[in-house]
Amino acid sequence: MEHKPLDQLRSVADVQPRPLSREERLQRWIDLLEREPARRLHSLGEIEYKPPAERALVREEDSPLTIAYDDSILRADGLASDRLGDAMRYFELSDGQAHYVLCSCLSGHSMEASTCAQRLRNATGNVTWQSAIGAWVLAGLAVALPGLVYLLS
Repeated sequence: MEHKPLDQLRSVADVQPRPLSREERLQRWIDLLEREPARRLHSLGEIEYKPPAERALVREEDSPLTIAYDDSILRADGLASDRLGDAMRYFELSDGQAHYVLCSCLSGHSMEASTCAQRLRNATGNVTWQSAIGAWVLAGLAVALPGLVYLLS
C-alpha cells in the first residue's frame, strides 16, 4: 500500500475529510486560544442587549472568533465567518454560552486568550482530565468532610 499526502490525493480524487464533531470543534478552538495564552483579545460589546438579527452580525477585530476563523481546518469544516451568529451555529453555542464566553460585560473590552479558553471549557463542558480529577477530589472532600468532622468531635 502506498501512502500519499491528502493534498496530493485531492488532485486526483474528490477526498472529503469527515466533519469534526462538536467536541472536536470546541477543543480545536480552545487549543488555538491556548497557543498564545497571554494574547489580548477584544470581547463583543454587550451582546445581550442587541436584537437577535443584529446580534448574529456582531464581530470584532482580533476577537476569540477571529482566532477560530483564521484557522483553515475550522473554515474547511464549515465555520462561515467570524460573526457571532455563524460561530454560534458552527460551535452549537446557546445564547447563554456565547454571552458567558464572549461578552464585554463579563470581561471588559478585552480578555486574555487563556481566560476565554477556560470560559469556553466551563460553558460547554469540554473539561480536561486535570479539571475532571480536581472536580472529583472536591466532590469527595465535600462528601467525606462532614463525616470526618463528626468522627473527630
